[in-house]
Amino acid sequence: MKKKIKIAICYDFDGTLSPGNMQEHSLLPALNQKPKDFWKEVKNFAKDKKMNEILAYMYLTLEKAKQANHQIQRKSFKQHGKQIILFEGVEKYFDLINQYAETKNVVIEHYIISSGLKEIIEGTSIKKKFKFIFASEFYYNVNGIAEWPAVAIDYTNKTQYLFRINKGIMNVWNNEKINKYVPEEERYIPFSRIIYIGDGETDIPSMKMVNHQGGYSIAVYDPNKRHSKNKKSPKEICLELIEHKRAKYIAPANYKKNSKLFNIIKLIIDKINTELNLDEKSN
Repeated sequence: MKKKIKIAICYDFDGTLSPGNMQEHSLLPALNQKPKDFWKEVKNFAKDKKMNEILAYMYLTLEKAKQANHQIQRKSFKQHGKQIILFEGVEKYFDLINQYAETKNVVIEHYIISSGLKEIIEGTSIKKKFKFIFASEFYYNVNGIAEWPAVAIDYTNKTQYLFRINKGIMNVWNNEKINKYVPEEERYIPFSRIIYIGDGETDIPSMKMVNHQGGYSIAVYDPNKRHSKNKKSPKEICLELIEHKRAKYIAPANYKKNSKLFNIIKLIIDKINTELNLDEKSN
């Protein structure tokens, strides 16, 4: 029996699978925070305290929770995850693209690499579709209360998690294994079979790295958002990613069958399958 081809599709979350920031759907309202004011405070706090912006938002989330007398537990984050709105077609997309891949002798593994909170993503309806979720998360005390950031993923260190997928390291803590040399032919999933899907400037390092290693990058945008005063539209941002050769393809964040995005992914699957078959014929 012919060995199946393994492909990884790696997704950012906010703006890629879901509109906006995940904290804005129900977490910030529960903490009596207006999103615009909260994110402005995060930026100012990070600058004033010379702090990583992801750590700043995680710290302020805990502080605002204390002020609102709102206990932050893993289960409460998961409850907020249930309120997450997904882009059109996302719910059925994973099964549909997996079914298509099967017809091409391909097995797809889906991964999240996000600066957002893992606990919120774990509360969404699509949680079980992923092989592994790499995202920021908290440390919880014996009473299950969030006390401290355990993992903080920002746009520059997202690339580390692509290497974890490339080498088959399904954890965030084993640094010895990730730095160990592994010949290309022995890696879990070669970069040439990795697709990265993201929505903006925070995905640039990941997109560039995947492209450089022979993989594929797709920039997606919310088709319902237009540009506003002094602010580019999501589509304009994605077009710049194409222009500057950060992303290879662009599509609206519509995951329905036969959408532009769905068809791009199908064509990439076809391309990978065809190239591997040609390589076999030449040997």
